[in-house]
Amino acid sequence: MSVKVYVPCDAAALSVGADDVAAKIAKLGGDKVDIIRNGSRGMLWLEPLVEVETPKGRVAYGPVTSKDVESLFETDFLKGGDHELGHGLTEHIPYFKNQERLTFARVGVIDPLDINAYEANGGIAGLTKALKMTPEDIVEEVLKSGLRGRGGAGFPTGIKWKTALAQTDSQKYMCANADEGDSGTFADRMLMEGDPFSLIEGMVIGGLGIEADTGYIYIRSEYPHAIKTMRKAIEIWENKGLSGRHDDGTPRFKLHVRVGAGAYICGEESSMLESLEGKRGQVKVKPPIPAIKGLFDKPTIVNNVLTLGSVPFILANGASAYAEYGQGRSKGTQPFQLAGDIKQGGLVEKAFGVTLDELVNNYGGGTRSGRPIKAVQAGGPLGGYIAPKGFNVEMGYETLAEQGAMLGHGGLVVYNDTTNMAKMARYAMEFCEIESCGKCTPCRVGSVRGKETIDKIMAGNNVAANVEILEDLCDLMEEASLCAMGGLTPMPVRTAMKIFPDEFKGPVKEAAE
Repeated sequence: MSVKVYVPCDAAALSVGADDVAAKIAKLGGDKVDIIRNGSRGMLWLEPLVEVETPKGRVAYGPVTSKDVESLFETDFLKGGDHELGHGLTEHIPYFKNQERLTFARVGVIDPLDINAYEANGGIAGLTKALKMTPEDIVEEVLKSGLRGRGGAGFPTGIKWKTALAQTDSQKYMCANADEGDSGTFADRMLMEGDPFSLIEGMVIGGLGIEADTGYIYIRSEYPHAIKTMRKAIEIWENKGLSGRHDDGTPRFKLHVRVGAGAYICGEESSMLESLEGKRGQVKVKPPIPAIKGLFDKPTIVNNVLTLGSVPFILANGASAYAEYGQGRSKGTQPFQLAGDIKQGGLVEKAFGVTLDELVNNYGGGTRSGRPIKAVQAGGPLGGYIAPKGFNVEMGYETLAEQGAMLGHGGLVVYNDTTNMAKMARYAMEFCEIESCGKCTPCRVGSVRGKETIDKIMAGNNVAANVEILEDLCDLMEEASLCAMGGLTPMPVRTAMKIFPDEFKGPVKEAAE
């Protein structure tokens, strides 16, 4: 009888040789092993993480290279034997054990494209319930759960769906925004590569809720593995008839994958819809909002991948089961992504309310370099900086806003004490300059002037006056930009200036290595 050996097919694992590891295990193990390519458990510093199914549970080894495989066989790893790369039972590794995995419950557990394994591990249960409910009841369940947009805006998902349901148009659309462009974020990719059916199920339930028959998944071109996996998953899902069928055999809810061309601005919903229509990705003036007049001028819901991936759990277990997690108006869980100078980078799904200190120091293990942490940027390249003295902040939409930061997509990037924060502020302006769609002057021109002004400050030219000009520019961008691209760019600039004022007083000496 063969032993099941799990080797991730996640892009992060592939980048460090997972295919070579799988091939070597297959070669040496022969018919003794049954290799299953699963998603990543999220412990990226241990990738490739090889797991072996034993009577006691799955035993983990990592990071495994192809050169390590022979020694694994020599120590009888197929029976969970001791090895220097061994970590014991996967479920008992502290990093993994202490999470609350709702959205990522199956990621790393199953073959992403095994629909039977998906169903055996709780999949399709939400859709089964939804099929017996009215659209109004589906929307109400999502509303009561407290689910908010996980893409960054944090808008209540149920209110969005309720608005679209109220429209009387015969054609409506469900759209998944998978244009994950924030620095230090990879949760969308991991979910699509590790549990694509959860996104599909969430979209089908959404289609039932707003009475839409067509869905689009907009994926950034930099995610070739996710694109391939989602297309195959849709084919499997539809062949199994899980989207229902018309009399002619075609799916009642038809899903399409569309690939973006690398524009960060297309992560903004109206720009994404413009791109889907074959136009240049530019922000549209609101109102009307997409839920009333979106794709092809029809009612359209645009939700983040993590938002839609949370819907199956809510429908399967009830709104109250989801709302039990979290705090205040931040209900449920958030997949936090740890990146930058961090010892144990990866994904941690926790209920809202976990502190930044727990995430960075307990789960992340502090810096990989061993140097002191200077700041953490929360919420992507347009998110605010938080210094160690503020690490007791509880992670939630409102609690982070009180700190002058934001949750964003859950990305956390750690910077050590060698980081020049004036340069980081300049980078924010430069990023906005490069990625702006160019439609509004505050964003298009303000970012350029902001970068130039910071250059003058860093050079020591008329510092006090230029700091004042920079503050005025930030006010203008916040108040007059058409979308969050220009409106949020001042956040990292202002938090850097507030926390590290001495670095905006002229030339800054680089910290010693």
